Amino acid sequence: MPHTAGWKARLHLFEDEGTTKARAVVDTGSTVLTGHGAAHRNPADLEMPEIGDELAVGRATEDLGRQPVDAAGRDIEGMGASGPVSRPVSGWLM
Repeated sequence: MPHTAGWKARLHLFEDEGTTKARAVVDTGSTVLTGHGAAHRNPADLEMPEIGDELAVGRATEDLGRQPVDAAGRDIEGMGASGPVSRPVSGWLM
């Protein structure tokens, strides 16, 4: 049976005294998932906001990315089956 869905995603960035914070939000229509990430600049480093943005967003999306997989595992186990097997994100064993 075909299935189509549309989820809304938003990224929010905040800068505060050398720390960039990011919040990644996905709204499925029935659930809202939120991931958080931060990047801290060493005061001795050059001020390069885009690097802090990239790190904070990457960390927030990694945090967010695990949440649907965890939710699916709980749903699968709630049906009496074993949950999904974790696999390396990059395809290489860590």
